[in-house]
Amino acid sequence: MAEVRVEAGARSFSRVLILTGAAILVVVALAALAAPLLSSWGPEEIDANATLAGPGGAHLLGTDTNGMDVWSRLLYAARLDLGVAVSAVALAVVVGTALGLLAGYLGGWLDDVLMRIVDIFQAFPTFILALAVAALLGNGTVNLVITIAAVNAPAYARLVRAEVRSIRELPFVDASITSGASTVGVLWRHVLPNSLTPVRVIAPLNCGWAMLTLAGLSFLGLGVTVPGAEWGAMISLGSPDVVAGRWWTSVPPGLALLVCVLGFSLLGEGLQERADARRRS
Repeated sequence: MAEVRVEAGARSFSRVLILTGAAILVVVALAALAAPLLSSWGPEEIDANATLAGPGGAHLLGTDTNGMDVWSRLLYAARLDLGVAVSAVALAVVVGTALGLLAGYLGGWLDDVLMRIVDIFQAFPTFILALAVAALLGNGTVNLVITIAAVNAPAYARLVRAEVRSIRELPFVDASITSGASTVGVLWRHVLPNSLTPVRVIAPLNCGWAMLTLAGLSFLGLGVTVPGAEWGAMISLGSPDVVAGRWWTSVPPGLALLVCVLGFSLLGEGLQERADARRRS
């Protein structure tokens, strides 16, 4: 009975985490989509008569040093940050899963070559590698997606490879091969679906990390640059104003980034708790 209660409690806790994280992300996504309805100012529109104006009046969260509305930029930046983070992680999952699938199932020299390439990528600190790739590719939304995906894909390749190496030895895979299924058919119908469980858990957590990476690159001038609306760029532009007491130029984008990363973290932790509970049952 005690074990049953523990399992039920774990499942309830995971459900709370998943719902809380999903609710946070849905609210942010809806606010981003409704940005034109929630603000009468454009993200790059300048009010020359209200430079560094405080919150209130025509500008809900004030304006920055260029006279651009902080609230409007905050909403439009959510579109970019969420879009780049989710797209980059999705690309990393596709590329990393494909490489890990081939390396784990086929083995041999292909496995050795792919894993040595993965080792080279993972030998560098992740953000330092992102800085190098971003400096090489340059600015631009597509380049940022490629940059963040490139530093994330090796981890997925190694994770999927480990799963595939254990799954390929299971009886149902041998039965499929014996029945005459092709290599592609075995991989697509049997190996791939059973090797994605850890990927589903880690991907939401990596979305939060991807947002932090994008913000860090923009903060350092290697990502989105002003007047583009992006939370890291907004924090960078407004950081000198904090000393002067003008908190509204950098604190709101910092809080927005915190909330989104928290949402992804809660979602990922909830999925992890659910997977652990199913494994124990």
